[in-house]
Parts: sequence; structure tokens; C-alpha cells
Amino acid sequence: MAYWLVKSEPDSWSWDQQVKAGAKGTEWTGVRNHTAKQNLQKMKKGDRAFFYHSNVGKDVVGIVEVIREAHPDPTAKGEPWVVVDFKAVEPVPQPVSLEMIKHEPKLKEMALIKYSRLSVQPVTADEWKQVCKMGGVKG
Repeated sequence: MAYWLVKSEPDSWSWDQQVKAGAKGTEWTGVRNHTAKQNLQKMKKGDRAFFYHSNVGKDVVGIVEVIREAHPDPTAKGEPWVVVDFKAVEPVPQPVSLEMIKHEPKLKEMALIKYSRLSVQPVTADEWKQVCKMGGVKG
């Protein structure tokens, strides 16, 4: 299993909306960055991602799972962009803020810090474990 972080502005698509989508999940539409697109294309069914509220909050607030691999983005009329489908798995009991991540030495190389504008990012297994620990996620 690979790990990722996906960003969403909560006033556009929030964790609560993702949860309400239920087991059928939702398409992660609107990615218009080539590196982010490549990351979406690398995702496999069963991979997990942190759901990160950007702009407002700047926190890891939940965990989602890939339930359908990359396919054409229906919002990209004739353009070669892709989406994956995610379903909510669980909330992060204590949201992990960007400031907390920046101040954790074990996360100093995390893409969230180094490539702050990238909307779909890889997360290493060690980074995943550390953020889960900080957020009170069991497992």
C-alpha cells in the first residue's frame, strides 16, 4: 500500500462532505497540475491518503481510501486530466496542523513542507505513522 496526501479547500469540498458521500465515494476532480496528475495516476485501489483542509484550517482532518484508480476527469472537457475515486475511512481525532508538522523533526522532509502548493502528494510510510500518531489515529 502507498500513502498520499490530498488537499481540498473546505469551502469547496470538506471532510464532512466526503464522509456524507458514503461508501460510493467521490471523484477527486479539478486537479490541474502535471505532478499532481502523475501522483493520481500512481495511486492503486486500497491506497490511503490524508485528507487535508487547505487555505482554511490547514489541517490533516481525515483518511480516505482509493476505491477506483485513475480515469478521465469529467470536468476537464477534452483535456487529458484524471481523477481517482475516494471514500472516507476515518476522521483524524485530533487534526494535525501544518504548524505541528513543520515543528516535528521527523517530518522535515515531508512533501507538504517542501512542495506546499502541490495538491496531491506522496507520503512515506514513516511520515504516515508519525502523522497518525500525532493525530491519535490507531493502527
